[in-house]
Amino acid sequence: MAKKKSKQSNSNTIALNKKARHNYALTDKFEAGMSLQGWEIKSIRSGKVNISDCYVMLKDGEAYLVGSEILPLNAASSHVVCDPVRSRKLLLNRRELDRLIGAVERDGYSLVATAMYWKQCWVKLEFYLGKGKKSHDKRADIKDREWQIDKGRLMKNKNLNG
Repeated sequence: MAKKKSKQSNSNTIALNKKARHNYALTDKFEAGMSLQGWEIKSIRSGKVNISDCYVMLKDGEAYLVGSEILPLNAASSHVVCDPVRSRKLLLNRRELDRLIGAVERDGYSLVATAMYWKQCWVKLEFYLGKGKKSHDKRADIKDREWQIDKGRLMKNKNLNG
Protein backbone atom coordinates (compact mmCIF):
# COMPACT_ATOMS: atom_id res chain seq x y z
CA MET A 1 0.00 0.00 0.00
CA ALA A 2 1.41 3.40 -0.99
CA LYS A 3 1.94 6.09 1.61
CA LYS A 4 -0.01 9.31 1.27
CA LYS A 5 2.08 12.42 0.93
CA SER A 6 1.37 15.19 3.38
CA LYS A 7 0.01 18.33 1.78
CA GLN A 8 2.46 21.18 2.16
CA SER A 9 2.39 24.51 0.42
CA ASN A 10 5.04 24.79 -2.25
CA SER A 11 5.67 28.44 -1.42
CA ASN A 12 8.52 29.17 0.94
CA THR A 13 7.25 32.70 1.58
CA ILE A 14 6.29 33.46 5.17
CA ALA A 15 5.36 37.16 4.92
CA LEU A 16 5.46 39.94 2.31
CA ASN A 17 5.61 43.72 2.49
CA LYS A 18 3.57 44.74 -0.57
CA LYS A 19 3.65 48.46 0.22
CA ALA A 20 7.44 48.62 -0.12
CA ARG A 21 7.51 48.73 -3.94
CA HIS A 22 4.81 51.40 -3.93
CA ASN A 23 6.48 53.68 -1.37
CA TYR A 24 10.17 53.21 -2.28
CA ALA A 25 12.34 53.10 -5.39
CA LEU A 26 14.21 49.86 -4.62
CA THR A 27 17.71 49.26 -6.00
CA ASP A 28 20.01 46.65 -4.43
CA LYS A 29 18.73 43.38 -2.95
CA PHE A 30 20.17 41.76 0.18
CA GLU A 31 19.44 38.51 1.99
CA ALA A 32 20.12 38.02 5.69
CA GLY A 33 19.59 35.34 8.28
CA MET A 34 17.92 36.25 11.54
CA SER A 35 18.76 35.55 15.17
CA LEU A 36 15.49 34.15 16.56
CA GLN A 37 14.30 32.50 19.74
CA GLY A 38 12.52 29.15 19.89
CA TRP A 39 9.02 30.53 20.46
CA GLU A 40 9.50 32.83 17.44
CA ILE A 41 10.25 29.90 15.14
CA LYS A 42 7.11 28.09 16.32
CA SER A 43 5.03 31.22 15.68
CA ILE A 44 6.60 31.70 12.25
CA ARG A 45 5.75 28.10 11.33
CA SER A 46 2.11 28.82 12.18
CA GLY A 47 2.18 32.05 10.14
CA LYS A 48 1.78 34.66 12.90
CA VAL A 49 4.15 37.20 11.32
CA ASN A 50 3.66 40.77 10.11
CA ILE A 51 6.43 42.72 8.35
CA SER A 52 4.33 45.44 6.71
CA ASP A 53 5.72 48.32 8.80
CA CYS A 54 9.23 47.11 9.49
CA TYR A 55 12.64 48.37 8.39
CA VAL A 56 16.31 47.57 8.94
CA MET A 57 18.31 49.79 11.29
CA LEU A 58 22.09 49.95 11.54
CA LYS A 59 23.49 50.44 15.06
CA ASP A 60 27.02 49.90 16.38
CA GLY A 61 28.12 48.18 13.16
CA GLU A 62 25.26 45.66 13.30
CA ALA A 63 21.94 45.39 11.44
CA TYR A 64 18.62 44.95 13.27
CA LEU A 65 15.09 44.32 12.03
CA VAL A 66 12.81 46.84 13.75
CA GLY A 67 9.02 46.92 13.76
CA SER A 68 8.30 43.37 12.70
CA GLU A 69 5.65 41.60 14.74
CA ILE A 70 5.78 37.90 15.61
CA LEU A 71 2.81 37.01 17.78
CA PRO A 72 3.50 34.31 20.39
CA LEU A 73 1.58 31.06 20.49
CA ASN A 74 -0.31 30.51 23.73
CA ALA A 75 0.63 26.83 23.97
CA ALA A 76 4.31 27.19 23.05
CA SER A 77 5.29 30.26 25.06
CA SER A 78 3.66 29.89 28.45
CA HIS A 79 6.91 29.86 30.45
CA VAL A 80 8.82 32.54 28.50
CA VAL A 81 8.35 36.31 28.55
CA CYS A 82 7.64 37.17 24.90
CA ASP A 83 8.15 40.56 23.27
CA PRO A 84 6.38 40.40 19.88
CA VAL A 85 8.00 43.58 18.49
CA ARG A 86 11.57 43.23 19.75
CA SER A 87 14.51 44.15 17.53
CA ARG A 88 15.97 41.06 15.87
CA LYS A 89 19.61 40.91 14.85
CA LEU A 90 20.35 40.24 11.18
CA LEU A 91 23.28 38.03 10.26
CA LEU A 92 25.38 39.68 7.55
CA ASN A 93 29.00 39.64 6.44
CA ARG A 94 31.27 42.53 7.43
CA ARG A 95 31.63 43.51 3.75
CA GLU A 96 27.84 43.72 3.36
CA LEU A 97 27.49 45.71 6.58
CA ASP A 98 30.15 48.20 5.47
CA ARG A 99 28.41 48.65 2.12
CA LEU A 100 25.05 49.21 3.83
CA ILE A 101 26.48 51.68 6.34
CA GLY A 102 28.05 53.68 3.50
CA ALA A 103 24.85 53.77 1.46
CA VAL A 104 22.66 54.78 4.40
CA GLU A 105 24.97 57.42 5.90
CA ARG A 106 26.46 58.98 2.77
CA ASP A 107 23.83 58.49 0.09
CA GLY A 108 20.65 58.77 2.17
CA TYR A 109 19.18 55.36 1.37
CA SER A 110 16.70 53.48 3.56
CA LEU A 111 16.75 49.74 4.22
CA VAL A 112 13.29 48.32 3.51
CA ALA A 113 12.29 44.75 4.35
CA THR A 114 10.22 43.19 1.55
CA ALA A 115 9.90 39.47 2.33
CA MET A 116 10.52 36.78 4.92
CA TYR A 117 10.88 33.22 3.68
CA TRP A 118 12.26 29.74 4.37
CA LYS A 119 15.54 28.73 2.77
CA GLN A 120 15.99 25.05 3.60
CA CYS A 121 15.46 25.10 7.37
CA TRP A 122 16.53 28.74 7.95
CA VAL A 123 14.40 31.87 8.11
CA LYS A 124 15.74 34.53 5.75
CA LEU A 125 14.85 38.20 5.33
CA GLU A 126 14.97 39.90 1.95
CA PHE A 127 15.53 43.64 2.08
CA TYR A 128 16.49 46.37 -0.38
CA LEU A 129 18.29 49.67 -0.45
CA GLY A 130 15.63 52.19 -1.38
CA LYS A 131 14.83 55.86 -1.64
CA GLY A 132 11.40 57.15 -0.73
CA LYS A 133 9.13 58.08 -3.62
CA LYS A 134 7.30 61.37 -3.84
CA SER A 135 3.59 61.37 -4.73
CA HIS A 136 4.28 62.44 -8.34
CA ASP A 137 6.66 59.47 -8.75
CA LYS A 138 3.92 57.12 -7.54
CA ARG A 139 1.45 58.62 -10.02
CA ALA A 140 3.95 58.21 -12.86
CA ASP A 141 4.46 54.54 -11.96
CA ILE A 142 0.69 53.93 -11.95
CA LYS A 143 0.38 55.69 -15.33
CA ASP A 144 3.18 53.56 -16.84
CA ARG A 145 1.65 50.34 -15.48
CA GLU A 146 -1.79 51.21 -16.90
CA TRP A 147 -0.24 52.07 -20.28
CA GLN A 148 1.49 48.67 -20.40
CA ILE A 149 -1.87 46.95 -19.76
CA ASP A 150 -3.65 49.05 -22.43
CA LYS A 151 -0.85 48.43 -24.91
CA GLY A 152 -1.14 44.67 -24.35
CA ARG A 153 -4.89 44.83 -24.96
CA LEU A 154 -4.41 46.82 -28.17
CA MET A 155 -1.81 44.38 -29.49
CA LYS A 156 -4.01 41.41 -28.61
CA ASN A 157 -7.04 42.92 -30.40
CA LYS A 158 -4.88 43.80 -33.44
CA ASN A 159 -3.59 40.20 -33.65
CA LEU A 160 -7.11 38.80 -33.37
CA ASN A 161 -8.53 41.09 -36.08
CA GLY A 162 -5.54 41.00 -38.44
